[in-house]
Amino acid sequence: MIKLSNKARGIKPSPTLAVMSKAKEYIAKGIDVINFGVGEPDFNTPEYVKNAGIKAIEDNFTRYTPTPGILPLREAVCVKLKRDNNLEYKPSQVLVSPGAKASIVNVLTAICDAGDQVIIPVPYWVSYPDQVKIAGGESLFMDTTIEDGFKINPVNLKSLIEANPNVKALFLNNPNNPTGSIYSKDELIALGDICVEYNVVIIADEIYEKLVYDGAKHYSIAALKPEYKDITVIINGVSKAYAMTGWRLGYSVGPQEIISQGIVTDVELCTYLLDEFKIAVVPGSAFGNKVLTRFSYANSIDNLREGVKRFELGLKSLLT
Repeated sequence: MIKLSNKARGIKPSPTLAVMSKAKEYIAKGIDVINFGVGEPDFNTPEYVKNAGIKAIEDNFTRYTPTPGILPLREAVCVKLKRDNNLEYKPSQVLVSPGAKASIVNVLTAICDAGDQVIIPVPYWVSYPDQVKIAGGESLFMDTTIEDGFKINPVNLKSLIEANPNVKALFLNNPNNPTGSIYSKDELIALGDICVEYNVVIIADEIYEKLVYDGAKHYSIAALKPEYKDITVIINGVSKAYAMTGWRLGYSVGPQEIISQGIVTDVELCTYLLDEFKIAVVPGSAFGNKVLTRFSYANSIDNLREGVKRFELGLKSLLT
């Protein structure tokens, strides 16, 4: 029998999905169940989105894509952030993932070392603690109160950070799941100033930004001050706003050093070109000059033309 790792055994099944699986069994049997469980829109994916997906399949747009996501999609995310949130980012600061859940794990893995603590305000989205555990960090729970509208109290936040020198990041779920709380601009500034003072990374989970009611307004904390943007990673996706939960499409956006470490050596460049653009070239350092890349042109004219085209696309992708 294969023994699971301690890390795997420590991950708990999602309580949300556990209950919902049973609810779906009842529904399948024809039992009348009113479903207040999984946070899923009760409308369908818009027709224009479905049609675009169908066309992509018919056009055979089904091959491997660059690891960060295709450039047109990352450019579209940048347009969205500028239009909706007044935020300027480059496509190279966008990392597309199979859902916002995966985006959160990516970010935590990028910033957390063993012993690093991540503050999770309570109540919290069910997956946060296990995501921190997967990344090798430790959850530091922070209670909120009904008197504060289940929002983070800045005085309590500062005290918690000062008492725990290993705090690396703070989850800021705004609007919040499960409470529905939404932060005002002044409330976000109070939290942002503290995180800047103590160099705490803000993981701004904004997946519910379009689900606001009664005249409430969502503010992205990264847009309020330049120094907030420098320490904030935005988590978002299309699941809630466009009823695309099953499409599994999320993204993280933030400082370049978190989203993409960048390519430093000629070996890394050649590896990137092979992984992302399927062109095999030899690092110049193998020939004593690391600023060059060697092509063997003992190939067909068609392959040479296609290879140079891919090489150009690969270099351009690093500049965006």
